[in-house]
Amino acid sequence: MSLKIRIDDSAPPYEQVRAQISEQARSGVLPVGYRLPTVRGLAESLGLAVNTVAKAYRALEGDGVIETRGRLGTYVAAAGSAAQREASLAAQAYADRARRLGLGEEEALAAVRDALRAAYGAGA
Repeated sequence: MSLKIRIDDSAPPYEQVRAQISEQARSGVLPVGYRLPTVRGLAESLGLAVNTVAKAYRALEGDGVIETRGRLGTYVAAAGSAAQREASLAAQAYADRARRLGLGEEEALAAVRDALRAAYGAGA
């Protein structure tokens, strides 16, 4: 696992840790079942406060990317299925709300496209 924290980056260090681990898990660089370093160990190797790494791990666990197995350690979870499930629930909630607001399918899709472009950049 290779992480690089940039102090001059506008993203806070915990977010950089979270984003990099999430991306590496999603891309397969960190396979499902990979044992992550301890919070203290990763904090030391990155030169960060323990609380910073702990915050990133909590966010990753909340996202379903990692799972903590008590004293056995922290592992990369089967994030794809959890992420897909959460995205599907969010999409269903949006579709229900858009219909209640009286939006047609094309209007609802246009709003989603705009939101995706804003989140992912102009190429979305």
